[in-house]
Amino acid sequence: MKFGYFTLSDNHYPGNQRTANEFVMEIRDQAVYADKIGMHSAWIGEHHFDRLGVNSRPSTVLANVAALTKNIRLAPAITVLPIHHPVHVAEEWATLDLLSDGRVDFAAGRGYDHEEYQPFGADFFKSAEMFDEGIDVVLKAWTEPGEWSHKGAYYDIEGMAITPKPVQQPIPFYIASFSKISLEMAGRRGLNVIFAPFAAAMVFGGLDKGVDFYREACVSHGHKPGRAMCSYFIHIAETPEEDETGRQAMMDYYQYSALRNIPDDPAKMPPNMRYFLDIREKLAVATKESMNDRSILIGTPAQIIESLKKAEAAGMDEIILYFNIGRKPHSMVIEQMDRFMRDIAPAFDDALSVGAKTAAE
Repeated sequence: MKFGYFTLSDNHYPGNQRTANEFVMEIRDQAVYADKIGMHSAWIGEHHFDRLGVNSRPSTVLANVAALTKNIRLAPAITVLPIHHPVHVAEEWATLDLLSDGRVDFAAGRGYDHEEYQPFGADFFKSAEMFDEGIDVVLKAWTEPGEWSHKGAYYDIEGMAITPKPVQQPIPFYIASFSKISLEMAGRRGLNVIFAPFAAAMVFGGLDKGVDFYREACVSHGHKPGRAMCSYFIHIAETPEEDETGRQAMMDYYQYSALRNIPDDPAKMPPNMRYFLDIREKLAVATKESMNDRSILIGTPAQIIESLKKAEAAGMDEIILYFNIGRKPHSMVIEQMDRFMRDIAPAFDDALSVGAKTAAE
């Protein structure tokens, strides 16, 4: 199983002296460091207007990371496809694939915050339909050998051929899956998936059952199942003080970042996204004591290894880890990343990147 660096760039906290600009540069440096210590990938989130995060252009940050690294895979976490024109998205990530010599993993989803849709003129209540059609446009742009056209409900494109073309054929394509709808979209096309473990527990009863649903969807449409990944918040804690630091960081994230982005009014959510109301309700009553490995890894290396082994057994090919949650200082994030790769990653086969293995040898 492989491991990656992951961030949503949450920075909305009372009295926070770290500016958005400073945090984006820290994220760039952390992603570069992830390459140095042998992590497989860097997944950087897209958020706008400091709604949940402060980084609005993951492709631009990752282009800088690409220039400073040799091995690490580069991915958005995720591209909110319905607020962009899919041809623009296809051009953007094909260009990064070229610049990075074929190191892009692409991931797309619908998001869940209507406040991020409105300034772009996108219809939040049509997000599923726009997303479904947008996936097809991106795939055509990357894979059709010549000119292609598309005529649908939301996009009408004639005689198109993007440049440059991606180096990889195809670019690995992941669907962020909080629901059966998203997994069915992935299964219908034979694409890869990324789970949020807490959502998989709520919707399917666990990661393993979510993977089973995805694989069955792929097979039912005549496709071989692709890769399955998930993300975890993480804080390695070997003392009571470290444990308290990790749990308080999560509580701050819930209170000041996550909850402000999920509507509490059903009228503000499309019917096929009402499950986010349940997620919001659970976050609102979360306590430090209630945190568990359905979404959060807090504990000793041995405890975290045990949780990750369960995820591996559930069918995860890769885990991406959210180290810099809740206003943690850059120095602490770097230390946590080091501890993970030193004390936890060696318990798993194939955890180090090719470059890190070569350096170790």
